[in-house]
Amino acid sequence: MVFRSGAKALAFAVAALVCAGNAGAWAQSEGQGAARSAAPPPLEAYGATPAIEYIELSPSGDLIARITVVGETRAIAVTRMTTGEHLFAADVGDAKVRDLRWIGENRVLVVTSQTRGIAMLGVPRSELFFGQVLDLEKKKLVQVLDRTPDVLAVLYGSASIRTTQDGEALFVRGVNVTTDQIDLHRIDLRTGRGRSVAAMDRETDDYVLDGDGEVIAMARYVERTGRWSLRLPNKGRGFHEAWAIDAPVDTPSFYGMGRTPRTIVIGADRPDLAQQETDSETSDVLFEVNVDTGEWTRLPFEHHPDLLVHHPQTRLLIGGARTEEDGVRYEFLEPQASRRWRSIERAFKDKAPRLVSWNDDLSLVVVFTDTGEAGQYQLVDFDRGVADSLAESYPTIAPEQVGAVRPIHYAAQDGLDIPGYLTLPPGVSEPSGLPLVVLAHGGPASQDVAGFDWWAQALASRGYAVLQANFRGSTGYGRDFLEAGYGEWGRKMQTDLSDGVRWLAGEGIIDPARVCIVGASYGGYAAMAGLTLDGDVYRCGVSVAGVSDLRRMVNWEARQENRNDSQTVRYWNRFMGAARLNDRALDALSPAHLAAAADSPLLLIHGKDDTVVPIEQSRVMAEALRRADKPVELIELQGEDHWLSRSVTRRQMLVETVRFLEANNPPR
Repeated sequence: MVFRSGAKALAFAVAALVCAGNAGAWAQSEGQGAARSAAPPPLEAYGATPAIEYIELSPSGDLIARITVVGETRAIAVTRMTTGEHLFAADVGDAKVRDLRWIGENRVLVVTSQTRGIAMLGVPRSELFFGQVLDLEKKKLVQVLDRTPDVLAVLYGSASIRTTQDGEALFVRGVNVTTDQIDLHRIDLRTGRGRSVAAMDRETDDYVLDGDGEVIAMARYVERTGRWSLRLPNKGRGFHEAWAIDAPVDTPSFYGMGRTPRTIVIGADRPDLAQQETDSETSDVLFEVNVDTGEWTRLPFEHHPDLLVHHPQTRLLIGGARTEEDGVRYEFLEPQASRRWRSIERAFKDKAPRLVSWNDDLSLVVVFTDTGEAGQYQLVDFDRGVADSLAESYPTIAPEQVGAVRPIHYAAQDGLDIPGYLTLPPGVSEPSGLPLVVLAHGGPASQDVAGFDWWAQALASRGYAVLQANFRGSTGYGRDFLEAGYGEWGRKMQTDLSDGVRWLAGEGIIDPARVCIVGASYGGYAAMAGLTLDGDVYRCGVSVAGVSDLRRMVNWEARQENRNDSQTVRYWNRFMGAARLNDRALDALSPAHLAAAADSPLLLIHGKDDTVVPIEQSRVMAEALRRADKPVELIELQGEDHWLSRSVTRRQMLVETVRFLEANNPPR
């Protein structure tokens, strides 16, 4: 929680990853500039947390802030780009950093999280978020919501930063332990103390601020009834209900300000105003809503974006981005941003650059590329017409040590086209008879994407081909593809993976007798299901933080939320195919109930601090396999959450996974 300045371990961390001071060029870490062989790096090089976790330009672009990682040391560092002067450096300690943003030119917001509960308030162990504001002039850090009467110093939702008539401002919601209100607070940037500026409660689902920090829209969601409503300002004071819809599972969403100061962006299902976008995973269409007139207008994007881009100064909508087969593609609605991004795409041709940060006048842009390399940050300076390298994500992994990633498509048993990616061992261009690891993604409403995947590349570096299939139920391929996964846990979502194995075998790329399955979260379920529900395909499996008992998992979610019919429970019942809470039909899809059918060894790895999938899910599976006299190992990661946020345990997971794979499916 508290940053420690002057720690001995920090000296190397900052020296390795700070600006060198010459036109934005950065010093290289030890060994980075030396010649590197094509021999595979140690597994620790892949399992390490990326050397840069966050990097942000200040509004002027003169300063740059970043969270750096060297070994187990995390640090926040701020440097003046033009001179290389190091303005601030502090050890972050064991905190997990979740966000980094500038508040004007002289302050930086750092958001961290911890896994903990609040017993006196009945808050179960969960991931709690905290904010600190760094004052560069005073070299001082203050905690957000500190000493705010009766309000926990815990962030409820995301923070909002605005440039108001009174200067830069930070707004956050905080829980009042006396009134149970969750008001919006404006933070005193000198002390961290909050002042309530808008009354909100637990049914306030979201809000939008205008450029001056005034609330111009609120969303209300009553979970018991599933009713969602849009509330807009009255001409006098207060808000009125402008539109409402019954949404037991899929609620409309706010996406910040629109293209003008008095508009907001809403994703909603409005068949009375516009037809569904076929490339969207939901029935939602993106609309711009005028908060004064209540008028809805469909936004003119050619393709439904996955995320929206707002101007760094005005916070107005200027564009969007969509994940495609070869990377993230941007579509800008604002002319200057569109012209500048087109020039970036020309400069980084075939690299699929991703926007990381830019200054207020859009003259400096930090971009990230990881096509054919392990990940590199570059600073594009439009005034100078150059791009300078800033830092590498994995500085000890050279481009020649990165395996080729090929987009693939194959037909599932029912004819559905399944897209995905095949990662080859470095140096292999004509694969034949390779051992295979099926690496299933989490979610399951998620997707694997093009670019450097540290887990896939680590396995490929050891001689395995790696299949990452975007099975039905994945995002990125439209609503029909997503909904094709409803009720298909352990069924077609599972055989979509083994169909990929059979296709690769038919092409001669892999040896079907040397295949294992690995995954985390839903992918961990897929690994267990591969050995119990889809037998005779895999020689072994590795499940990281996986779900083994579906009914137990949904019941746990209900207990966590103290509601048998919460939105979360409704979501999982739909995706898993359950008719109701505690539906015993889920047992037939649960690996923990099918342990006797396991036909290959299984390794279970789970973080003890996992608040998304409780560790009991792996313990239950391990016990079931032991009772059935089946080979199983269980490794519990001390202090690790669901996302493998800590370097030491992430490395441990990777080393143990490769050890298990090499023992049960030798690559050579």
